[in-house]
Amino acid sequence: MPNARATHLTRRGILAAGGALGLGAVLAACGDDDAKSGGSDSSSSPSAKATAAGPWTFKDDRGTTVKLDKTPSTIVAFVGVGAALHDYGVEVKGVFGPTRTADGKADVQAGDMDVTKVEILGNIWDEFNVEKYAALAPDVLISTMFDSAGTLWYVPEASKDKIAKLAPSVGISVFDRQLTAPLERMWELAESLGADMTAAKVTAAKKRFEDAATRLRAAAKAKPDIKVLVGSASAELFYVSGSNLSIDLEYFKALGVNFVEPPADVLKASGGWYESLSWENVDKYPADVILMDDRTSAIQPAAITKETWKKLPAVKAGQVIPRSTEPILSYDKCAPLLENLAEAIEKAKKVS
Repeated sequence: MPNARATHLTRRGILAAGGALGLGAVLAACGDDDAKSGGSDSSSSPSAKATAAGPWTFKDDRGTTVKLDKTPSTIVAFVGVGAALHDYGVEVKGVFGPTRTADGKADVQAGDMDVTKVEILGNIWDEFNVEKYAALAPDVLISTMFDSAGTLWYVPEASKDKIAKLAPSVGISVFDRQLTAPLERMWELAESLGADMTAAKVTAAKKRFEDAATRLRAAAKAKPDIKVLVGSASAELFYVSGSNLSIDLEYFKALGVNFVEPPADVLKASGGWYESLSWENVDKYPADVILMDDRTSAIQPAAITKETWKKLPAVKAGQVIPRSTEPILSYDKCAPLLENLAEAIEKAKKVS
């Protein structure tokens, strides 16, 4: 993959569309030579080991094994990873990625973390304060990965080599697999970092997720004709996601959800992620339920003023719900995603 021309990509073009919008385009534009430390997916094999005082090892989804003399205590992570670890009782010292909104509140991707108690190294794409990172004396950096090459999400191309020299990294793949796989990997990672996976809150959340999956499967089976479209809005364009590559959509589809989506040859232009539509053509794919990107980089449904949007049958019927395009990988945060979609399908009227 050739090295970077990402300077020509806008923040919206990188982040706005569903299916982790622009990931295909971004990663095609960004070099990955330094990321190829191993391409194997180890999600099905034992990978973590930790003791209170002894050495710590973890084999990540690049096939890279990180070995430290003790369990990491100074952890820096992509904000969504930090939010997931927080749900398991593991706190990070620093984060990067969308953490605070313009008004200073916690971004949706920060989950339940107290963002006033972590060092924010970067809040937008391509922003990462290496000096602050070094000052933390990190034990490990953890991020997700949206490609098969091991590119760490939100670690800037320009500074990735400097960052890599300061601490080892762990990558959790969220590319072209079902949601349950990275959920299991985050569980293993949290456990290795000392989380109590037998805690009542943790086991209850896992049970809730399993029950929600059963409910969604039943809802999809009961209403197989309900078409679900996945979208994301920018000022200029409406993006329609394909159901492959994204961990949530692949899982929902496996549970029987009937997605309406662009054909494969159209998706190919974005690396398989999405199709860009003008607002005049927003009705290209008739749907009964619309899932809309809830990230702050996307325009939210209530703020969309386009008349073509307002005329969509699903919009007129009130059958639009938010989608966590980059799910926080804890069972506590993922269970509601399944429940909300199940409820939407259960209540949906056929309008397409």
